[in-house]
Amino acid sequence: MYTTVTLLGLIQGFTEFLPVSSSGHLALAQIFLGMDMPPLSFDLVLHASTALAVIIFFWRDIWRALFEWVRGLFNSEYRGSYGWALGWAVIVGTVITGTIGLLVRDYAERALQNLSHVGAGLCVTGVVLLSARFITRGVGRVSVRDGFFVGLAQGIAVWPGISRSGLTIFAGQIAGLDKEDAFKFSFLLSLPAIFGAILLEAYAVGGWDEFITALPAQWHVGAAVAFCSGLVALAILKRLVISSKWWIFGAYCLAVGVATVIISYMGMW
Repeated sequence: MYTTVTLLGLIQGFTEFLPVSSSGHLALAQIFLGMDMPPLSFDLVLHASTALAVIIFFWRDIWRALFEWVRGLFNSEYRGSYGWALGWAVIVGTVITGTIGLLVRDYAERALQNLSHVGAGLCVTGVVLLSARFITRGVGRVSVRDGFFVGLAQGIAVWPGISRSGLTIFAGQIAGLDKEDAFKFSFLLSLPAIFGAILLEAYAVGGWDEFITALPAQWHVGAAVAFCSGLVALAILKRLVISSKWWIFGAYCLAVGVATVIISYMGMW
């Protein structure tokens, strides 16, 4: 059991943040390795652990955004601040993401069981990340327009195999943000989406007693591994994005995606 919860924690922590698609890799693990998907309650714990990693990693930016956005509601002097613009960008992006997510959720869940669909999503991720090498350096500050554009990308990334972090960072850079701001905004925008998904899944569990009963005995091990590996993944990705070397994940995703599609169509699996 320790091996299973540790492996699931590592998969969640690394693939949730590195631009390789956590949903795609979990689907491939289930299809190729026969790995059972974790109980819904344990999946919630893992998502909460990675969300906590994001909060710890970006706590200064989160505090500043909250402070300046709330002050801006009551004091017009703060309405030109970084936090005011960032707060509204997150709100707009979350609305766009939620709308798209609700519209395509059923299709995306069915696609998780289809090898060719997962492979196609990974190919899209690979092409996007490789294309990021040719984006000119942005200088813009986060705005509501960026929230719409990046929120749209985050909604599209509901499809299995398409990396949420990869597509949103790419979208931010296309919109004109510099590398660090695109990286930062991608993960700040992820928090409402993660907590929204946790609430929806928590409702589906059916109550606290059912939630606790369904957890594996060593659930805390998986949670700790997901948190720690998530922090490591964030630090790695930040360095690679800023140094423009994150395209290597694109080569990996494209190779895995093409191989997956070929295996699917040749009936080898």
